[in-house]
Amino acid sequence: MRLAGRIFRSGRLWAIEVPMLGVVTQGRTRREAFEMIADAVECLVDRKGFRVTVHSATGDYFEISSDSQPELVALLLRRQRAIHCLTLEQVARNLDARSLNSYARYEQGRAMPSVAKLSLLLSALSEGSDFVVEPSKL
Repeated sequence: MRLAGRIFRSGRLWAIEVPMLGVVTQGRTRREAFEMIADAVECLVDRKGFRVTVHSATGDYFEISSDSQPELVALLLRRQRAIHCLTLEQVARNLDARSLNSYARYEQGRAMPSVAKLSLLLSALSEGSDFVVEPSKL
């Protein structure tokens, strides 16, 4: 799984973002901006050995990935919950879950959801929104 990002000139700096994670940073050069976004995501995960790979393209598009898919998915779920200002209890209620642990294990990276389950989890985090899955552009 990869997450799409956007890099663009902002004055003398390069602004860079991964919208699904709500992560934005900048660098003096395009290369530095790519290093900064990788560092920002790695710091958010904060687990020894977790590394982000930035897949750059021409133009303003790029993608990030990691060899540790459960941790990247866990970060995605935590960030989406924060973006939508939801508590664990609210998400569990949206999922009709019997306990917080049934959802929390995905946010902790202890379980890896299937594509269908990930879609269900993301829907519970952002009711009324839909997510588009598309092949990598790289």
